[in-house]
Amino acid sequence: MKKALFIMLSAALIVCATVAGTLAWLTDTTAPVVNTFTVGDINITLTESENLDLKMVPGQPIEKDPKVTVKAGSEACWLFVKVVKSGNFDDFMTFEMADGWIALSGYAGVYYRNVDATNADTGFDVLKDNKVMVLETVTKTMLEGAKTNAPTLTFTAYAVQKDGIADAATAWGKVTP
Repeated sequence: MKKALFIMLSAALIVCATVAGTLAWLTDTTAPVVNTFTVGDINITLTESENLDLKMVPGQPIEKDPKVTVKAGSEACWLFVKVVKSGNFDDFMTFEMADGWIALSGYAGVYYRNVDATNADTGFDVLKDNKVMVLETVTKTMLEGAKTNAPTLTFTAYAVQKDGIADAATAWGKVTP
């Protein structure tokens, strides 16, 4: 009886294996899709002519030509210039920002503009007419004092990506957390 049961189970196993071996499954495979991620970038420079004559003469302009350039291949960005005047600057001189710069409300000396992505170097003058103006009220005594405490004007440029940042104040917060 055991032998008969063993033969019957063996026969059933052979039948099942034969039937299963004849079944075909439909299959398919795709070619791989490769995603190569590129890198976005922003590059800027801040330049000014060398050997400018910065002598103060009352009522006369002084040539000063700082320029911020957004380099080719840069992404759209918020472009900033921070202008820092020494404590005595306003006693001696005045200046205006070049067209297109907007004062950032709540941040003294910070100006911005919105710049599109660029395929070519794009330069922006910082000062209107590339000059500062010495006040007519400056006296010889004031100029003598300036020999040891000269007024200064310092420029620093910053750029922050435009994508994902809705306004200049938020962008400035990324520069100065």
